[in-house]
Amino acid sequence: MELILKYFPHLTPLQKQQFEQLQALYEDWNLKINVVSRKDIDELYLRHVLHSLGIAKIQSFLPGSRILDVGTGGGFPGIPLAILFPDVKFHLVDSIGKKIKVVEEVVAGLQLQNVKTTNARVETVSGQYDFIVSRAVAQMDTFVHWVQGKIAKKNLHERRNGILYLKGGDLSEELKIYTTVTVFPLSDYFDEDFFETKSVVHLPLKYKG
Repeated sequence: MELILKYFPHLTPLQKQQFEQLQALYEDWNLKINVVSRKDIDELYLRHVLHSLGIAKIQSFLPGSRILDVGTGGGFPGIPLAILFPDVKFHLVDSIGKKIKVVEEVVAGLQLQNVKTTNARVETVSGQYDFIVSRAVAQMDTFVHWVQGKIAKKNLHERRNGILYLKGGDLSEELKIYTTVTVFPLSDYFDEDFFETKSVVHLPLKYKG
């Protein structure tokens, strides 16, 4: 928890309480339905919570904006972002039912009012969003294909609507076909060694009506 306060010192008492609850909630649910590895549970705040919040260092979401989390797994990056941005609507989607079950229970335990969950493949999900977030569930070209037609027409933020993707490693080959992409190394924002090879990738996407 000190790790979160180190980089996000201006949390409300409720936000601090919700972030503190995450460890116990995930430990409890992980015993029933394994969604996070043992090592990652021990380093939950570094490897999952702070990593998810890397997106917030790149883009602060405005109240009323809509965010789609694709392949949310155990609820990352969606749940930490939903705690940080209580006035933003988050839609967390995963095709694996047991993972969404854990997400629903964690959301209920935290009493988050701004999170909707869906157990489905993202291609079948309707609706339009300001940003689509995810943690490296597929190569970028595959991911772009999955989320076609889900970007809102009106831009609420200075940064254009599109994908905010948490990725690791050398991305030059994977991203070379995208002329509008921007890569933000998380080592510019966080000191820990874990973030040396981690980035947030912003890829604007055009609205398709």
